[in-house]
Amino acid sequence: MSEQKNAGHRVWRVWVDTRRKVVSFHEAPGFQKLEFYSYDLFQRCIDSYTAQRYRYQ
Repeated sequence: MSEQKNAGHRVWRVWVDTRRKVVSFHEAPGFQKLEFYSYDLFQRCIDSYTAQRYRYQ
């Protein structure tokens, strides 16, 4: 979804490196970007990474 079409809506982003099991809340080279348009879905994803013992940076 483009930034213009999404104007006024909140987007939550994380960058994930599944090989090293790291989640970043800032853009990181080599990490896959995930975008969430629902806070509930974002929180469930973060909870899932925590349960899998991912590190955060």
